[in-house]
Amino acid sequence: MTGHGIITAQGLSVTLAGRLVLSDISLALSTGHLVALVGPNGAGKTTLLRALAGLVASEGQIYVRGEALSSLSLGERARRFAYLPQGHLVHWPLPARDIVALGRYPHGATDPARLSAKDADAVLRAMQKADVVQFMDRRVTELSGGERSRVALARVLAVEAPVILADEPTSSLDPHHQLDVMQTLRAAADKGALVIVVTHDLGLAARFSDAILVLSEGRLMAQGAPEEALSEQVMRAVFRVSAYRAEYRCEMVIMPWAEM
Repeated sequence: MTGHGIITAQGLSVTLAGRLVLSDISLALSTGHLVALVGPNGAGKTTLLRALAGLVASEGQIYVRGEALSSLSLGERARRFAYLPQGHLVHWPLPARDIVALGRYPHGATDPARLSAKDADAVLRAMQKADVVQFMDRRVTELSGGERSRVALARVLAVEAPVILADEPTSSLDPHHQLDVMQTLRAAADKGALVIVVTHDLGLAARFSDAILVLSEGRLMAQGAPEEALSEQVMRAVFRVSAYRAEYRCEMVIMPWAEM
């Protein structure tokens, strides 16, 4: 991958509740790329995402721009990694703007009602990118699930971190907003971020990503450009399906087609 390396993992393994969830994973990821993390249910995708950000204990080495992840303070990690978990659950009846403003907390903005001009600009830019400006003053608990998920994405964008980790960001969205979210994350990568997206939608992964990591039973089975990582051999071995392949408007189409 071209670009400047930002995350390197060597021999990464994670054990949870006595079970080996990730085993001996090594990778090197660069800025300016969107990387899709795919695999069957239970493959370890969320665990890998969390391990790369230091949110779950792991064995092996993880480096961020050459520095050991373990040597970074919690504050430094919070500024370098913006993490969007599954579910986007928000239980506080706060205005959407205040939820997005939480993304500035790693930069010292502890009160959403008292943002500096720089922080306020970052919040507004993030809401524009996620198409949620119209919800700015609405309580987030009054929004639909899809609207809440876009507010959660805006919070992540407001961090302005060099690494964005998004766990199934399109799962609750209609097709229009699925495309919108992926285009937003693609734009963040094009502006220099490393974006790692966990998704079950292989079509979106193939279309929007520069590289795909394929996990199965905690092991990295394939990595590379979409046409390589989602080869017919990998689709059969890992996903137990065959795929329809085509090109449309100079972009690749890969769609799971038949069970094997």
